[in-house]
Amino acid sequence: MKTQRLQRLRATFFVLALVVFVQYVILVPFASSIFSQQKSTPNATNLFRRENLMAWCIVPFDSQKRTPKQRALMLKELGIRKFAYDYRAEHIPTFEEEIVSLNEQGIELSAWWFPTQLNEEAKGILALLKKHRVTPQLWVMGGGNENMSPEETSKFMASEVVRLRTIADAANEVGCKVGLYNHGGWFGVPENMTRLLTAIDRPNVGIVYNLHHAHAELDRLPEVLKLLIPHLYVLNVNGMQTNGDKVGKKIMVIGEGDRDRDVFQAIDRSGYQGPIGILNHTNEDAYSRLNANLEGLQKVVKSIRQP
Repeated sequence: MKTQRLQRLRATFFVLALVVFVQYVILVPFASSIFSQQKSTPNATNLFRRENLMAWCIVPFDSQKRTPKQRALMLKELGIRKFAYDYRAEHIPTFEEEIVSLNEQGIELSAWWFPTQLNEEAKGILALLKKHRVTPQLWVMGGGNENMSPEETSKFMASEVVRLRTIADAANEVGCKVGLYNHGGWFGVPENMTRLLTAIDRPNVGIVYNLHHAHAELDRLPEVLKLLIPHLYVLNVNGMQTNGDKVGKKIMVIGEGDRDRDVFQAIDRSGYQGPIGILNHTNEDAYSRLNANLEGLQKVVKSIRQP
């Protein structure tokens, strides 16, 4: 009897020991290895998927002069589900139609090119967003001379903080974030953008970075991305040519620039996970240009996935 009981205890102990061995000696290290491999794998396929792309600069930049309804249908046909809205004075009467048309086609109004001051036009936009319960990012640009003296820089920053806090606080009341938008000048230098962001000190303020306004930063793009990513709302990409902004190639189709493979590889390896903006920003047909960028992006992504 005692012998049988002892044998059962030994068998139970053996089974428990085997379970522990399999779990902690085999499965856990194996799972950790797989997880480590996944973490270190470049994220290009996921980052540049169609669902993560945002159309930009396609309202005043469109040879076909599409209406809000036609624009929403175009985006749906292209499979683009995110849209950043830019406009000119002629488009103000159709603001509400734009919002309604996008909603009807299941397109997210992700961002809105916003006035640089909280003027009546800006207040009208905020009222419309509140009415329709949509909360796009509000993209706000700035200027400033890159060669300002320390005293001039300090004064300029103080003025910018007041200006941008006013917009940020108004935006916060309707649930919107504000993206500092690089468009050249002092305001467009990455270190200045983060410095200004800290001074503004508002939780609903971040950065929108445009490669077509960043040709001067190409040689240090990995460093720039590392600096910006903690604050980055959207990264707008472009075909990038060396000194393209100086040789008439500021706006190019993705895949046609001599720096594209390096640029997109740097983005891929940066760890950035947010939306990617693709643009027209030419007088061409917005559909054709967006489609060309989609095809070019696919080719570039394929190239950086190869050894």
